[in-house]
Amino acid sequence: MSFRALNLRTGGELADNVATAESVFGRMRGLIGKKGLKKGEALLIRPCRGVHTLGMRFPIDVLFLDSGGRVVGIRENMPPMRLSWFFLKAEAALELPAGTVSSTGTMVGDVIAIGAPSLTGGA
Repeated sequence: MSFRALNLRTGGELADNVATAESVFGRMRGLIGKKGLKKGEALLIRPCRGVHTLGMRFPIDVLFLDSGGRVVGIRENMPPMRLSWFFLKAEAALELPAGTVSSTGTMVGDVIAIGAPSLTGGA
């Protein structure tokens, strides 16, 4: 099953192919080894308060989400070989292709719904 990520304020779709990383190994590996994220792809890492792009080959946008899906931090166009700030209120991080945050108008305070297409308004 493919998950979607929607911005509830704008109604815009951030991704229609959200994978999850919830095991210790999955969270540590993240996107390492991938050649990139295609438009519509994303990785939801939880629990997570900060991310790194060590060993990655491409920049990403990152939304840090609290337990209710509210955006508590944003890191746009995070290049390879960097560490993000830690967001103490964050429970998860949503890693997206670089440029997604600006193209969707997503900002701190927005609520992001992640779920099956039928749960987030899709067909």
